[in-house]
Amino acid sequence: MSVTRQRSRREAARPALPRVPALAVLAYHLVGYRRTWRSSVFSSFLLPVLTVLGFGVGVGAYVDQGVGGVPYLEWILPGLVASTAFQVAVSESTWPVYGNFQWTKLYYAQSAAPLRAGDILGGHLVFVLLRVLTSAAAFLLVAAAFGAVRSGWALLALPVVVLLGLSVAAPVFAFAGSVPGDSYLALLFRFAVIPATLFAGVFFPVESLPVGLRWVAYVTPLWHGVDLCRAAALGVAPQWSATGHLLYLAAWALAGWVLARRVFHRTLVV
Repeated sequence: MSVTRQRSRREAARPALPRVPALAVLAYHLVGYRRTWRSSVFSSFLLPVLTVLGFGVGVGAYVDQGVGGVPYLEWILPGLVASTAFQVAVSESTWPVYGNFQWTKLYYAQSAAPLRAGDILGGHLVFVLLRVLTSAAAFLLVAAAFGAVRSGWALLALPVVVLLGLSVAAPVFAFAGSVPGDSYLALLFRFAVIPATLFAGVFFPVESLPVGLRWVAYVTPLWHGVDLCRAAALGVAPQWSATGHLLYLAAWALAGWVLARRVFHRTLVV
C-alpha cells in the first residue's frame, strides 16, 4: 500500500502535459533560449541605438525638410521597427529550421514523441513570433527614448509586426525545410531579404522608385508592415487601406503555413 501511495504522489507531483501539444514544443525552445537570452537582449538594444544614431540622427541631419513634413528621424524609425521584425523572422526561420532537419535532427526526435508535424511546426513558429515581438518592442523603447514616437497609437505596431513576422516566417519555414543545402539560405538573404529591406520604403518613400520597382516593393510583405507601422507611430492613416494591408499579410501567413505544414508532414511522417 505504501509503495502505491508513493507512486501516486510522484505522479501527482509531475507537471501536467499541456492540452495543446504545440505548447510542449514552445516550452522546449524557451528552455533553450533561457541560456542565451542575455546576449540577445544586449544586441536587441545596442543595434537599435546604433541604427538610430547612424540613420535617424546621422543621415537625418542632411535631410532638411524631412519626409512629407515629418522629421526624418520620426519618419524612418517605424520602418526600422518593421524591418527589424522582418529580419528577425527570416533569421530565426532559416538556419535553425534547416539545422533541425539536417544537422541536429531535432524535428525527427520530436516526431518520435506523441507530437504531430503541425505541433512541431506550430510550437517553433510561436517561438519565432515571440522573438519578433520582443525585438520590435525593444526598438520601440529605443525610439521613445530618442523622442521619435509622436503618437500612443505606436503600440499598434506590435501586433502588426507579429502578423508581419508570421507572413514571413511561415513561407521561410517551408523553404528552409525543403532546400537540399544551406547555400540556398544565403541566396535567400542575398536576393530576397536585402533587396526587400532596401526597396520596401524603410529608408525612403517607395514613390521615389520607378514604377516597375515600386510594384515589386508593393508585392513584398515588408512594405505593408512598414506602411502600417509608420501610420501607427505617426498617428496618421496608412497610404493604402489598413484592412487591405492586414488581409494581404494574412494571406501570406496562411499560404506559408499550408506550405510549411506540407513540408513538415512529408518529411517527418513516414
